Amino acid sequence: MHRRMLFILLAGATVALAAQPAASQGWPDKPVKVIVPYAAGGATDGIARPWAEQLSKAFGQQFVIENRGGASGMIGMEALAKSAPDGYTLIMSPNAVLSVLPSLRKTPYDPLKDIVPIGHTGEVLCGHVISPKLGIKTMQELIAYAKKNPGKVSYGSSGNGTANHLRLEALKLKAGIDILHVPYRGGADALNDLLAGNVDIQNEPVNLPHAKAGKLTLLAVNGSRRNPDFPDVPTLTEVGIQGADVPIFFGFYGPKGIPDAIVQKINTKMLELEKNPEFLKTLWNVNAIPAPLSPAQMRTLLENDIKANLEIIKAANIKLE
Repeated sequence: MHRRMLFILLAGATVALAAQPAASQGWPDKPVKVIVPYAAGGATDGIARPWAEQLSKAFGQQFVIENRGGASGMIGMEALAKSAPDGYTLIMSPNAVLSVLPSLRKTPYDPLKDIVPIGHTGEVLCGHVISPKLGIKTMQELIAYAKKNPGKVSYGSSGNGTANHLRLEALKLKAGIDILHVPYRGGADALNDLLAGNVDIQNEPVNLPHAKAGKLTLLAVNGSRRNPDFPDVPTLTEVGIQGADVPIFFGFYGPKGIPDAIVQKINTKMLELEKNPEFLKTLWNVNAIPAPLSPAQMRTLLENDIKANLEIIKAANIKLE
């Protein structure tokens, strides 16, 4: 009897394993949902949509964006973690939801156990942008003003625990200044208040078109090199503020259990798209610079980012109430 039961169990497992590659080969045979864990109109949404459009054309099925904002991206990531691992629910997310937030609060997902990296969709060369109402033109002027007026300058972020929040805390720590943090549900909401003069500073890709138009002033770039569209604007390191970059990169991820064949299938197509000059130009227009990576390389990037951000969180004693 025991042997018969064991045989049934083994047979069932064999059938299940055999079915997975077969299902993967037919994927996708229906629309794929792509969760964006922030409100529409923000930086993440702006990068996700051209990717969804290109993948829809490449696979012959619609990749449909679903905005699930709130809780600094945690609501959308939880939705992914709880979704069926069949390849029909993915997320396009910035790194902070995985490499910052879980170090600040208990999240309903483990970033390395419950989430599977698929591919890199872009890194960002943006920086601290300020409203012209204060008349500040350089980072040195901001630091001097903030030191004379502690807590008076306000900074709008896309939410507590986001990379944009961490960039502010890193700046405060390294420059020795006090700036008021004002969290929003997404970058678009913060931008609206920045343009209206209700907050003073922001650090989001969606700011850059307004800086080009002269409506905002880019003070410094977070990154190892200058933004080509703003060749005269220095990096934070160039103005003497080291270790405050907090890189922002975006990627596609799936839930634990998503078949490796589907992960590889998506990644292969992404690598092909990242060779298309016209698509690269489209991504650059939303300030996303692709870095072609395999799923394994994406995982290593995420692991290193978690460690680096945790060091800043501890040094600045950043906590979420």
